[in-house]
Amino acid sequence: MYGYIKGIVTEIESNYIIVDNNGIGYIIFVPNPYAYQLNNEYTVYTYTQVREDEYSLYGFKEKEEKNLFIKLISVKGLGPKMALPMLATGSINGIMDAIDRENILYLKKFPKIGDKVARQIILDLKGKLTASSSTILNNNELVDALLALGYKQADIKKVLPHVNLNNDIENQIKEALKLLLK
Repeated sequence: MYGYIKGIVTEIESNYIIVDNNGIGYIIFVPNPYAYQLNNEYTVYTYTQVREDEYSLYGFKEKEEKNLFIKLISVKGLGPKMALPMLATGSINGIMDAIDRENILYLKKFPKIGDKVARQIILDLKGKLTASSSTILNNNELVDALLALGYKQADIKKVLPHVNLNNDIENQIKEALKLLLK
């Protein structure tokens, strides 16, 4: 229903933020509420879930994150309350890579994701996420920085799924360098 909401974050709770837009406070469930700062303006890309007994907004800092969320909740047995923690604790590239490589162990590390749901995610989404994966890879400051440091594209692709892309660029580079040096 809403593509995005642009406004000032007025409250941060453990699983949601409140964004003030023209005097209306929207409760938006987000993967990592503490990635936002109070009294700062953000554009939050939203997904609206309407049910018989509930009307909920789920928000994301990036369109890619929202798109992955929508694909995840399309999987049988995987709802928003299971998909949100996946995005909170895993990187977008890491999740997509695990699906494409059929890495059930990686998917099972997320809360409430068991063997059956992990297999269903792979069955439903394998091969459907690669286009957005290459877009993220090509437009990433991290890749450019690592290439500038002399690392090869093939080596970067191997460690990129294990780097938390929600961190700032400095921490992303530190994390990637640790992985590359192993």
